[in-house]
Amino acid sequence: AIADLPIEQLNESTARRLVVGGKLMLQLVSIKAGSRPPAHSHPHEQVIWITSGRMSFRLGDEPPGECRPGGIVVIPGGVQHETWFPEDTELVEIFSPIREDLLPKG
Repeated sequence: AIADLPIEQLNESTARRLVVGGKLMLQLVSIKAGSRPPAHSHPHEQVIWITSGRMSFRLGDEPPGECRPGGIVVIPGGVQHETWFPEDTELVEIFSPIREDLLPKG
């Protein structure tokens, strides 16, 4: 069950529960209002599904967008993107292949 997964506090504004398979990983993420991770890109495909709250985002050169509960954003590998969170938000992120840089240390 999701509730049985340990919660990992990544920083003061972000916590997650992590599931890792053979070729993909899933993060259940809680993000506090005002969080704005830096723009970045990675070779991994990424899907973001908003379960509560609100996320604003930019993908490459496209105009900014917004996601509310039930919204999904698909981010192709290699595309620069950024997100910001005007309110407390819960989301699911799926990466393929596994992002080794996001695995817990140790």
